[in-house]
Amino acid sequence: MDFSRTELELELETRVHSFIAEIVVPRERTAGALGSGPTDELRRELQALARKAGLLAPHLSREFGGYGLSFRQTATVLRAAGYSLLGPLALNVAAPDEGNMHLLEKIASPAQLERYLRPLAAGEIRSCFLMTEPDGGAGSDPRMLRTSARRVGDEWIIEGRKWLITGALGAAFGIVMARTDHGATMFLIDMADPAVRLERMLETLDSSMVGGHAVVVLDGVHVSSDQVLGAVNEGFRYAQVRLAPARLTHCMRWWGAAKRAHDVAARYAARREAFGKALIEHEGVGFMLADNLIDLQQCLLIIDHTAWVLDQGNPATSESSMAKIACSEALFRVADRALQILGGAGITRDHPVEQIFREIRAFRIYDGPSEVHRWSLAGHLVRELRDG
Repeated sequence: MDFSRTELELELETRVHSFIAEIVVPRERTAGALGSGPTDELRRELQALARKAGLLAPHLSREFGGYGLSFRQTATVLRAAGYSLLGPLALNVAAPDEGNMHLLEKIASPAQLERYLRPLAAGEIRSCFLMTEPDGGAGSDPRMLRTSARRVGDEWIIEGRKWLITGALGAAFGIVMARTDHGATMFLIDMADPAVRLERMLETLDSSMVGGHAVVVLDGVHVSSDQVLGAVNEGFRYAQVRLAPARLTHCMRWWGAAKRAHDVAARYAARREAFGKALIEHEGVGFMLADNLIDLQQCLLIIDHTAWVLDQGNPATSESSMAKIACSEALFRVADRALQILGGAGITRDHPVEQIFREIRAFRIYDGPSEVHRWSLAGHLVRELRDG
């Protein structure tokens, strides 16, 4: 594996760092980024500025306005974007849109690319991904999928109930996973369809996602055959096309946020004095900051290695699971130590650390909790030992 950085990658990293520091960070508090969460109005404002700076959707192919970055190059750019919780939103690399863009680029038809991906890449619209279900439906175990789609003539009718659907409020379209005759199928639906009903918005620990998290009822949604994404009954396979890279891009973005928390804590510890010297000179605090550096470096390496595996054309299923576990837990430790070092100031919203702490804690749950990924890795090990 080559750890060298390309000229384009380094240039984009520098430009993103400047954009985040000069444009995005000053808007965090005044624009309501802390607390109630960012609005669609703020998203449009920030993305217009990113477009002007040539930084909108940099991960995409040049055909859709990006730079055609590899996963390894994308890791560098998304880590820089994540330094502000608004950064991924500003660059149009936030979940769920970033994962949906990747999936559409991989499997959408030419007509679907023009109808859905092009306006999404340009920041004209938002999207959501409807997979997780309440009431004993699909969650960590996709085989429990209850939402169904049945073919009637040239149409499909979708019935079901989804929850924890990020960005549903205000999304223009959604990608729905539904059970069909011989597996599962993905469908593209219009979120303004009267048969798509937002039952309620959920109050959650995190608050950085535009459109929040919703319970969505699909009450007999009619879609045409040209709204089938990819092939019928191939939905579970396509889910892996989306989910393995999406786990990794979460790690990239949250790495930037954890680095921000560490930097805030380190600066505070260097200037705040107690018992006759700066906090950072006390072993208890200095060692916490040292452990932060170790966790950040280890996460950076596992992110880059998994990105490299993806760049070789491998699915990186196990690698992305390991990265998801390692990063979600290590980056939470970084945020936790940063909050502890800040003391009472850490639990206030005078600093971004309080929100970073909450957001990173939620990361250990979505895209599969650590326990599910450990179970999956153990299963792979058992099969290898049996085959061996």
